[in-house]
This record gives sequence, C-alpha cells and structure tokens, in this order.
Amino acid sequence: MNIRKVFFLLTTCASMMATQAIASIAYISNEKDNTLSLIDLDTLEVIDTVNVGQRPRGIVFNKDFSKLYICASDDDTVQVMDVASHKVINELPSGEDPEQFALHPDNQRLYISNEDDALVTVVNTDNRTVIAQIDVGVEPEGMAVSPDGKIAINTSETTSMLHWIDTETNTLIHNTKVDQRPRHVEFSKDGHQLWASAEIGGTVTVLNVDNKQVIKKLEFKIRGIHPDKIQPVGIKLTRDGRYAFIALGPANHVAVVDAKSYEIIDYLLVGRRVWHMEFSPDEKLLLTTNGISGDISVIDVDNLNVTKSIRVGRYPWGIAIRP
Repeated sequence: MNIRKVFFLLTTCASMMATQAIASIAYISNEKDNTLSLIDLDTLEVIDTVNVGQRPRGIVFNKDFSKLYICASDDDTVQVMDVASHKVINELPSGEDPEQFALHPDNQRLYISNEDDALVTVVNTDNRTVIAQIDVGVEPEGMAVSPDGKIAINTSETTSMLHWIDTETNTLIHNTKVDQRPRHVEFSKDGHQLWASAEIGGTVTVLNVDNKQVIKKLEFKIRGIHPDKIQPVGIKLTRDGRYAFIALGPANHVAVVDAKSYEIIDYLLVGRRVWHMEFSPDEKLLLTTNGISGDISVIDVDNLNVTKSIRVGRYPWGIAIRP
C-alpha cells in the first residue's frame, strides 16, 4: 500500500472518530423500566440503555455536561451520574418523591419539587446538603429558575398555583392562580415571560415576569379529539422567540404556537401520551417523550413535521440532551 493510500485511510478514520466523539446524545428517562435510553442524534438510533433508580422522571445536566441529575421518585432521592462512565456516583438529599427540578445558573443550587410533602427542597450539589425547604401548595410538580437566577417558580397541581420564590432568600414572595393542575413552567430565553401549562384546565398561561400579570391564555382545539383529552404538559420555547411547542398529553399532538402573536400555527401528531420535549443543540430537531407508546417522536423544527419515531423503554418521561 502506498503512502498516499495510508494517509487517506488514517485521515478518514480520524475524521470518523472525531464525528463520533462530537455526536449529541439524548438521554431519556423510562419510568417503568428504571432505565435511561441513550439516542445518538446523528443516527437517531438507541445506542445504550443504563440502569438507574426507581421511577426516574426529571433529568438535567450540570453546566459542563459532566454530571446528570436524575429524579428517582420512588427512591426519594436525586441520583448523580458521572456522564463519562454512566455510573451513579452520589445521591442528593432531595426530600420525598422528587418529580421535577431546575438547576440554578450558578451550577450549584438545585431546586426540587417534592410532590408528597408540598415542599420545594433546595440542595447544594457540591457538598450535597439541604440549603432550604420552602412550603408551597399541594402536589408540587413543575420547577423552573429564571435565566438571571433571581426567581424560581414552582407549580402545585392540586392548589392550581404558581409559586414565586426569591432565590436570594429562598422565601415565597408571590402566588399566581392558574387553571386546574399546572404541570410545567418555562421561562423565555430573555427571562421576561413565563409559560405555564394547566393539564386539566387544558390551557397555557403566558405571564409577564416583571409585573406577574397574565399576557395571554392559550386554548387548544383539535378536530376529532375530545377537549378532555387535550391536556397540556411540557413546553419548549425556541431561543429566537419564534415558536412555542406545547405537548398535549393524551391528545397525542404537539401544538406549534407563534410565540410573538400567540396564534396556534399547527398541531403535529406524535406518539401516545406525549409528556416532555427537548431541542437538539442547534434547535433543528425537537424530541418528544411519549409515555404510553414507549417511543420518541422527532420533529423537524424548520419544516414543522414529524420525521421519525424511535422505540425506547417503557413510559419515557424526561429528556435531556448532551451536545
């Protein structure tokens, strides 16, 4: 073999290895299997399955993607996974039945909703100690921290409220009544708006963060689907402020909303009982977790269509993506 051919083979192999090294990976929590499914976003195939704690739900990476935090709800703990080895290396004192959580921009404080105790637990992820526990409404679920880190928002399903928490003092400073059973909250990228889904109410409320006033209440109608099945849960907003995507639960659709005019553009058919969603790093793809059908739907964000279904474990719930 001549030198030119050897050089070609070596550079090709190096290129392939580099491509593999930078492939983005989606981590999916399967709450009935006690596993995570890992999906390569280049090939859109499952490449690994990792055992974790009981009934994993919310999952989130730290800022450098070296650790993955996992709400192991039935173990009453938040597990800390080393991403390089996929080994659980620590547990955090999360309080009972952690459902969702949000990592503060300081990469240290984790705000955790404890559904059984009507509490938000704040944990220092470095020394694994509880900083504070904050009384909120009955059955807390959704959790978000503002981009500037000044406010944390919790939703209480039974009380039907959004609870505003000052992160400097870890005290409750305001409550906002919304429609029945709020499940998820999402800040806009600039931090000026808050979007909150109400599962049983069938609505999404958009609020002005500065004055805490309602800007818009969205309602959804899908031809051929009974209104009772339209149950908004997960919300994702594009960085450029163009779109909002709303997971509509047992309606098996994702609503596409113009995030500036608040007009509903389309409804995209996905798998059964769509829960949560996450963008690929370039926001070209949006992945949805579909609990009952046990799969992930892949949405082409530019063309607003569903391009693929990927089979994962039983009852996929949470999703986080590593660049």
